[in-house]
Amino acid sequence: MKYYIIAGEASGDLHGSNLIKEIKKLDAGARVRAWGGDKMKAAGAELVKHYKDLAFMGFAEVLKNLPAILKNISFCKNDISNFQPEVIIFIDYPGFNLRIAKWAKAKKYKTVFYISPQVWAWKESRVKAIRRDIDKMLVILPFEKEFYQKWNFEVEYVGHPLANVIDNFKKNHPEIKPSGKTIALLPGSRKQEIQTKLPLMLKASENFQEYDFVIAKAPSIEDDFYLNFLKNHNNVKTASNQTYSLLMSATAALVTSGTATLETALFGVPEIVCYKASNISYQIAKRLIKLKFISLVNLIMDKEVVKELIQHDLTPENITAELRKILTDSATLQRMKHDYSVLAGLLSEGGNASKNAAEIIFHFVSGE
Repeated sequence: MKYYIIAGEASGDLHGSNLIKEIKKLDAGARVRAWGGDKMKAAGAELVKHYKDLAFMGFAEVLKNLPAILKNISFCKNDISNFQPEVIIFIDYPGFNLRIAKWAKAKKYKTVFYISPQVWAWKESRVKAIRRDIDKMLVILPFEKEFYQKWNFEVEYVGHPLANVIDNFKKNHPEIKPSGKTIALLPGSRKQEIQTKLPLMLKASENFQEYDFVIAKAPSIEDDFYLNFLKNHNNVKTASNQTYSLLMSATAALVTSGTATLETALFGVPEIVCYKASNISYQIAKRLIKLKFISLVNLIMDKEVVKELIQHDLTPENITAELRKILTDSATLQRMKHDYSVLAGLLSEGGNASKNAAEIIFHFVSGE
């Protein structure tokens, strides 16, 4: 059978690649065409567009790049029409995917959304469009099933794919041990967010000369981009395509908001969540998003497990103070480690998310 998958970010590429591997176990003749990245390509997908060409962050940036986005939407519709898949699988990336879903439903394609858009954070009205245009919604956060139930839309909780991915990584790399002197810096996967946050993280690193700071480079960004930030920072190194190895060896981490906060927690690394956007994007988001927290760790646990430094609070001074706390305060560390353990249990309840999702999709499309 033919599967068309659309993911627009690095995390979607990871989850999409694992989904493809599981689909191919069930359907040996599966042909997959996808928008994603190197991981999905390595898993056997015919790559249409790389996510690095699609990543526009923030309200202002989206408006600025609107012509390119509209051009991509038109191209995607034509590509689907030419490919004629049995099913279209959307992975998060709602601004783009929901537009394609509306068109796809009208064209009578079967539609599956794997990894729900964060409609519980903002634009809750999008649920109406999801209910209309999506045949099956597969969710990965425990509270999402209850959220959709209040909209009378039955969804299936498949577990969180990261729980299985990280558990397997730990089992396969027992030789990697915490160094006791390494602090991981995860400033994001897009140039705009790296330019905003990394200088603040590096400024704070100057107060911890006894530690080695290591930047996890984004796979879609060239190495030269990072060099401009590293002048006069002798205790800072970089690592390419080694984020999980870095987290396994890290004592603490400074992490931009997003999936990385969850990955860091599942590796058991004490972290500080760092978020800063352009002022206009932040002001718009502040008025639209009605959440107590911005990190997935805190949202899932429904309490402050990790410190969030947001916008004007993200300063070298505050980073230094909070980092010193998670490096030296044993009570803070013990509480965080306990909450991490509870979090891992919650996300593992559904089992192997990629396998579960693949089975649901395969049986839905094949009618078996």
